[in-house]
Amino acid sequence: MPVSPKSLTQKIINSFGAFFGHKQAEEEEEIIYNKQKWIIIGSAHKTMMMMTMSFNTTTTASNASCSLASSQKTSVRGGRANNKLRAQKHAIARQNGRRASSLVVCDGTGKFVVGGNWKCNGTIDSIDKLCASLNSGKITADVEVICAPPMVYIDRVQSKLKAPYQIAAQNCWVSKGGAFTGEVSAEMLKDANIPWVILGHSERRSLCGETNEFVGLKTKYALDTGVKVVACIGESLAQREAGDTLNVCFAQLKAIVDCVTEKDWENIIIAYEPVWAIGTGKVATPDQAQEVHAGVRKWMNENVSADVASKVRIQYGGSVNAGNCDELATKPDIDGFLVGGASLDGEAFVKICNSAAHSK
Repeated sequence: MPVSPKSLTQKIINSFGAFFGHKQAEEEEEIIYNKQKWIIIGSAHKTMMMMTMSFNTTTTASNASCSLASSQKTSVRGGRANNKLRAQKHAIARQNGRRASSLVVCDGTGKFVVGGNWKCNGTIDSIDKLCASLNSGKITADVEVICAPPMVYIDRVQSKLKAPYQIAAQNCWVSKGGAFTGEVSAEMLKDANIPWVILGHSERRSLCGETNEFVGLKTKYALDTGVKVVACIGESLAQREAGDTLNVCFAQLKAIVDCVTEKDWENIIIAYEPVWAIGTGKVATPDQAQEVHAGVRKWMNENVSADVASKVRIQYGGSVNAGNCDELATKPDIDGFLVGGASLDGEAFVKICNSAAHSK
């Protein structure tokens, strides 16, 4: 039977509760959400597997909208444009031997923002040295900076890093806390004065089975709790080679758009990270990155509003380093970076932050 996003979230939570033994497991239940079959049973493992299967068999954006957002979204379909935006045409780079049609896009107007995702790296000694290196570096550009240490070191890093550094968590749960071993709730982040959280990273999607819809629900819950979100999107190498890059990104975005209000976008950063470039040393060329960023901004213009499309910040992530950041920063729709390995090198990360001076 069809269900609402809130109902789906509660059913998933109930299945986790049954798995951890504090609730009675229900009979296996087949439901319909976003025109997909979901099977909810009293096992967290199988629930996540069903979510993964749902993601793997979905190739287009979902057609359903969250009731929370549907009445508050503003459509700009039908050719309506915001005169305050500077519209310009960007030629689309040749891909797979074919030339796509040009896109009319709007340059971003938000403040340049650089994030450092430290992932599952570090020791007390190395973390202390990294903090000292970051504090000793001079960030001279007009840039917002966010660092995401491993959870066990967040308090330590928070006490050591000085302005302009802000702190982010690398994940949070989809609801209030409870019997969810290994998880951390948005309420906990808020209570610990952690202003940001990274959600939807490709490693969470691929290793933990997080679907587009699940990321959308987590994003909305974090925002409603008062935690700002860096929402990650991006395609695999196979998807890029098949010419599905933008379709994949749009589907990931739509699952978020379906669950948030237009005002929520004031507290969301989009991070485009091509999966094939994360930690591989391979980097999308500046033109390839600009092509996707321009496509994302155009999609936001058509599906949310012209104002949000202009103001939302779109980071590029995927083997960004001190050697390539300046050129990437010159592209009009690249509003910052989400940095992985290079964020563990204080001197390199400061250099990346200062690349904001090259932003147009």
